[in-house]
Amino acid sequence: MGQNYRLNNGVEIPQIGFGTWQVPDGPVVENAVLAALECGYTHIDTATVYANEKGVGNAVRESGIPRADLFITSKLWNTEQGYESTLKSFEVSLESLGMDYLDLYLIHWPHTLIFKDDYPERMWDTWRAFEELYEAKRIRAIGLSNFLEHHIEKLMEKAKIAPMVNQIEIHPGYNQADAVGYCRANDIVVESWSPLANGKLVAGCALLVELGEKYGKTPAQVALRWHLQQGLLPLPRSVTPSRIAENFDIFGFELEPEDMQRITDMPETGFSGFHPSNLEAFKGFG
Repeated sequence: MGQNYRLNNGVEIPQIGFGTWQVPDGPVVENAVLAALECGYTHIDTATVYANEKGVGNAVRESGIPRADLFITSKLWNTEQGYESTLKSFEVSLESLGMDYLDLYLIHWPHTLIFKDDYPERMWDTWRAFEELYEAKRIRAIGLSNFLEHHIEKLMEKAKIAPMVNQIEIHPGYNQADAVGYCRANDIVVESWSPLANGKLVAGCALLVELGEKYGKTPAQVALRWHLQQGLLPLPRSVTPSRIAENFDIFGFELEPEDMQRITDMPETGFSGFHPSNLEAFKGFG
């Protein structure tokens, strides 16, 4: 079974989560989340823009697992940034999930195309709403997604409460070492989205295949173990029950230091193309 990290407010968060990005709502996401819960995941990650919060909530209820035993994350989408709109969007997410609180709520992106002319005021207003929801105990922890060092520094110019989490794209071939180092120095837990990059890329990576053979594991398990041994929190996703279980089975072995370094030193590859400094990448997304 997995273990927990302790956030800077004392809340514990499971070391691995189940991601639901690009998993369609309805039976597909419900069956995937149920499979994840059945094999041991207790941490489920969704977002408003994923349009599958309803299915995630349905699966949680169908599982019969007490809500208090689970860790549920959602995210505020770009077009909803701002004080009043954040409060409204949060309530919509809770209604969709059929829950009365969240364990973690994140600002999905810091600097978006639609608000490029009034950044960082939108971000500050959004965070003020996050802080109020947190202080009202509607959310157990608040954090960020896709924030780089300068975004966090700008946020902290007016924030009363420091973020507890930052969720960014990290995988073999895309380390984001500067952002990770900054978060560690500021006691912010880093979650890895797309921790396996493109699944085919990981499965076909000669180094990960070689190390999988060495440790008797799959390339995906080696990649996810690489995340854990750096103190990162990976969020793998799949809709295949066998893969979902495989991705969770990463606690019974340990990569040797030299193998960790070989993965870290891989040339850059597999980047999604979504970067907060490239606002043009968000055309059509807000």
